[in-house]
Amino acid sequence: MRKIIALLLVIFAVCSVAACDSAPGPAAPPANEPAAPPANEPAAPPANEPAAPPADEPAAPPAADGDWGYIQGNGKLIIGITEYEPMNYYDADGNLTGFDTEFAEAVCAKLGITPDFTVINWDTKEIELAAKKIDCIWNGLTVTEKRKENIAFTQSYLMNEQVVVIRSADVDKYKDAGSLVGKTVVAEAGSAGESAIEADLADSNYVAVAAQASALLEVKSGTAEAAVIDLTMATAMTGGGTEYSDLVIVTSIKMLPEEYAIGFRIGSNCVAVFNDVIEELTRDGTLASIAATYDLTGLLIK
Repeated sequence: MRKIIALLLVIFAVCSVAACDSAPGPAAPPANEPAAPPANEPAAPPANEPAAPPADEPAAPPAADGDWGYIQGNGKLIIGITEYEPMNYYDADGNLTGFDTEFAEAVCAKLGITPDFTVINWDTKEIELAAKKIDCIWNGLTVTEKRKENIAFTQSYLMNEQVVVIRSADVDKYKDAGSLVGKTVVAEAGSAGESAIEADLADSNYVAVAAQASALLEVKSGTAEAAVIDLTMATAMTGGGTEYSDLVIVTSIKMLPEEYAIGFRIGSNCVAVFNDVIEELTRDGTLASIAATYDLTGLLIK
């Protein structure tokens, strides 16, 4: 009897061990699948997705869009100009210089783009701007309500006005608008000077010319009695010690004051971008320094 009981206990023990060995456990991963990472380690990103940057490194900023994105993508700003001292002109060594030239170079340096100056026909400047032959007009561009229909302006940076220029020999003949009735008066086609003649010297014989410098030459040569040009140019290019030393400004004929600004395409987001840099260059004294170089300190808008 004791032998039978002992045998039953042995059989029971063997069955218990077999039952434990057959209990299900976690399945091993298939041979072609990587093992899951330990619970305290983050899973790696899928192979076709870039890893997120470390928490202490900022993500790259998104690319700019709109007009500024277009210019940024090209890496340069195509600037429409005419040769016009003291704004954009060539010095004795053949280098392009001037207030607007240096101003544009300073702004572009801040923005990480290259200025590309190109001479344009001033009378078709708005067409060239809209067609993207140029990116902006930056050449003593006067802000007017009419131009605002086709041009988006930055904040103004320089004061200006239109002035009448005559030969010094005629100072006693032309002292007011009435004395120029029926006389030949010239101005650059499409310029603020042309608009001033239409408004203030409407009874003169107006003739359009290709450039402001051409207007001065017409007066000097005697083919016109007077020219209407920007004060900035007249101050720099007429009077003693200049190429047009025999020409003078008629200070008794007053025309409305004006302001210069940079002109971009309508709706361009460049206006806000460039306004920020203009304000920065105004605060740090860069703009004042450039103005002093060209004797324009008194006209600078602060």
